[in-house]
Amino acid sequence: MFLFRSCLGRRIPSMELHRDSSPSSAPDFAALPDDRWSAARERLDAARRHSAEALDKARRSRGEPAGEEPRTSRGARIMGRLAEERDRPMPTPRAAAQDAAAGEGGTQVDETARRGRGALSNAAGRFEPAARVLFDDGWQSLDDLPPFRTQVTEERARTVITRNQSPDIGFDRSINAYRGCEHGCIYCFARPTHAYQGLSAGLDFETKLFVKPDAPELLARELAQPRYQPRTIAMGTNTDPYQPIERQHEITRRILQVLSDFGHPVAIVTKSALVARDIDILAPMAEKGLAKVAISVTTLDPHLARLMEPRAAAPHRRLATIQRLSEAGIPTAVLSAPLIPALNDSEIERILDAAKFAGATEAGYVTLRLPLEIADLFKEWLVTHFPDKARHVMALVREMHGGKDYDSTFGKRGRGDGPYAWTLGRRFEIAAKRLGLNARSHKLSTAHFRRPVQAGQQLSLFD
Repeated sequence: MFLFRSCLGRRIPSMELHRDSSPSSAPDFAALPDDRWSAARERLDAARRHSAEALDKARRSRGEPAGEEPRTSRGARIMGRLAEERDRPMPTPRAAAQDAAAGEGGTQVDETARRGRGALSNAAGRFEPAARVLFDDGWQSLDDLPPFRTQVTEERARTVITRNQSPDIGFDRSINAYRGCEHGCIYCFARPTHAYQGLSAGLDFETKLFVKPDAPELLARELAQPRYQPRTIAMGTNTDPYQPIERQHEITRRILQVLSDFGHPVAIVTKSALVARDIDILAPMAEKGLAKVAISVTTLDPHLARLMEPRAAAPHRRLATIQRLSEAGIPTAVLSAPLIPALNDSEIERILDAAKFAGATEAGYVTLRLPLEIADLFKEWLVTHFPDKARHVMALVREMHGGKDYDSTFGKRGRGDGPYAWTLGRRFEIAAKRLGLNARSHKLSTAHFRRPVQAGQQLSLFD
């Protein structure tokens, strides 16, 4: 027992050999920063030599030849582990991280080809019959892969308003004029929807986009139906209505014009500065209580933002957008989402302070959600960009979801559960209350809803 404690109980940064470790367990060298790798390896080698020498000395004192297996089963297990660790090749931190990121499918795409994108791989969707695997055939063919370019396909839909009955969502209808999102946010919970198109939730979600060019006309047709009862329509609930391709297509702008013509309330969520382009439509609507906007601010760190949301507006531009909207009289909220444990949750108070200074009047938050394919995509991204934090982040995520990567239970999926989730909620609540961002003072109204009279349509006495 003394020998085990003195030789194997020595602590090495980010690594410790435990008595109950399985024989196949290996130290997690991917979690070590490069500048500490050499020192850790030297200490491990010294510990192994010291262990072997001490064991040989103990055997000789008992009259046993040096080098033989010890008599006890505990000693046999210890020696077996030492032998395995001695013969195991020592990976570098970078190689270990890349191996973990590649996953079983080997689908990680070359860095040059995916530059400016959030996801690192493009694994097959869950409904596809075949898997995609990258391999080197020895002819340097991987070096010739072109970068992923954005492809836009027009889609003809029959309806444009999507309805839901989820009890933990504050709206029952929404509009998404686009499928896929060029912002490329690695954590986006809409990624798995691309599987219904036979595409990947990875890079396909960011590069193969679908637009609904007739969405404004479909919306006008639905709103004009006599049976339609107005309630607030949410935009940006699945994909961002102001993602980069909106500059050319202007579908969101035309939808807002239709809603304005009908006097219909709308709530928008975006992380793009492009929303300020439509102030000329939103400001008159806001005067009637028909419009409000929430700007998502995930972090104030521009480096972290570029890694998580490569094609979204920079943090300072989002704050400037809050200021422009609020100065135009448009009720503007800040959405701190998603809160990722041990990655950006330390910024809760600073984000709310900055948003309040910019003119935000309300605030909300959502914790990280990892349904379906997103779990593997996020872990792949995490271990590549933050190998020293990956284990800790995922341990806290699982703590908030009952030991799983994700819990889809209503009420828990967006806020989590357990002590850590409770702490995040209380911190947000205290900061929001201190800044006066906890009141829901801007309620949208349906009192202005009118169906415009079409040419040849008879006026109604009761409309």
